[in-house]
Amino acid sequence: MNWTPEKLVLETPGVASLPGVYARLNETVNDPRSSSRDVAGVIAEDTGLAARLLRLANSAFFGFPSRIDTISRAVSLVGTRQLRDLALATSIVEQFQGVPGASVSMESFWRHSLACGVAARILATYRREPNVERFFIAGLMHDIGRLVMFSTIPEMAAEAFAEARSRGQLLYETEREVIGFDHADVGGALLRHWKLPAHTSDAVAFHHRPGVDGAMQTDTAVVHVADLISNAMQIGSSGEQFVPPLDTGAWQHLGLPKDILTGTLSELERQYQDAVITILPEALQ
Repeated sequence: MNWTPEKLVLETPGVASLPGVYARLNETVNDPRSSSRDVAGVIAEDTGLAARLLRLANSAFFGFPSRIDTISRAVSLVGTRQLRDLALATSIVEQFQGVPGASVSMESFWRHSLACGVAARILATYRREPNVERFFIAGLMHDIGRLVMFSTIPEMAAEAFAEARSRGQLLYETEREVIGFDHADVGGALLRHWKLPAHTSDAVAFHHRPGVDGAMQTDTAVVHVADLISNAMQIGSSGEQFVPPLDTGAWQHLGLPKDILTGTLSELERQYQDAVITILPEALQ
């Protein structure tokens, strides 16, 4: 079969639709007639999700001075769209917990993905972006296309892994040679299929080539830099053995001083473990 990223997404069992609770939550958030109480009600229907979001709201992720005991209060303090995005994060990890044919351990994969998400959130905070959770989502899902590859074309994915190691080559470059496209292309196709916002699907699709279309986007630039940070810190791995090269245009687009990198690393160490405990299922911790 001649694969394309779009065909691969459609042929992969279990990924055709978003997690049900997120779909309901997104519909509620986007309904102008709904209230924060309605949003809290949707979250409360899933007791596991509600518990995870409360733990997250009380973690170093937010650093609120007093304890948050109810979903209603979490919604009012964190925000409806922000909590919706965090709900997607926890649901996605649950949905992709077990992937047959994977060439990396799921624990290592999700640890790297979480580190990238947290780093993206911190960079967005430095830029004073209004919804930093959307950057966390994009960072968390930046390599999700690789899970689709593991699921549906495991032999080709394994061949790309082996070739990258034998040649000492970046894995995403080898994927393009062996498969005809890379995991970022597949991830972008999946998020477009899910009808997530273009800024998120583009950030995933172009995180290795942030300037490919000639118009640098903030979300893409943030995820690109966050991925390099998490690779450099060697927090988990999605299979890449080297730190990919920095696109200087992406860094310039962010407009951040170099000295914020020290603070970013410090904050990443502070927030990362809370994210692991809160978002990863116990089997993956």
